[in-house]
Amino acid sequence: MKSVQEAYAPQNRCFGCGPSNPKGLHIRSFENGDELVADWTPEPHHLAFEGILNGGICGALLDCHSNWAATLHLMRAKKMETPPCTVTADFHVVLKRPTPIDTTLHLRARIVESAGDKAVVEASIEANGKVTATCRGTFVAVKEGHPAYHRW
Repeated sequence: MKSVQEAYAPQNRCFGCGPSNPKGLHIRSFENGDELVADWTPEPHHLAFEGILNGGICGALLDCHSNWAATLHLMRAKKMETPPCTVTADFHVVLKRPTPIDTTLHLRARIVESAGDKAVVEASIEANGKVTATCRGTFVAVKEGHPAYHRW
């Protein structure tokens, strides 16, 4: 089954979610009811210290996964056939506890507010049944002239 990234942006080179970035994280997100979900397994070079995922990688996972939740929501709300290109306007990550590197991580994102070309998303990372990080971010669809316009 194709992820939303593979279906809508197969040539995207984003570090977090771009399928065509050979050194990227390759997040693969899937719709599940009103949530966007993904499973992602860290590799040894993603660590901050022995056994623990780097906090910046946690942030990148939450940012990219949330951005895809926002763009899919805006696509459906505006009855578009393809998702608009969205960018992060702001996001706040809370690292609640160390995220282990030796297990599959579960990402969840859902829309909590939306108006016009903007969506607010809440997301989380879960490992071994515990939430290790959360995020709340605002994502906006960009217009022609913005560097991200038509990036997918």
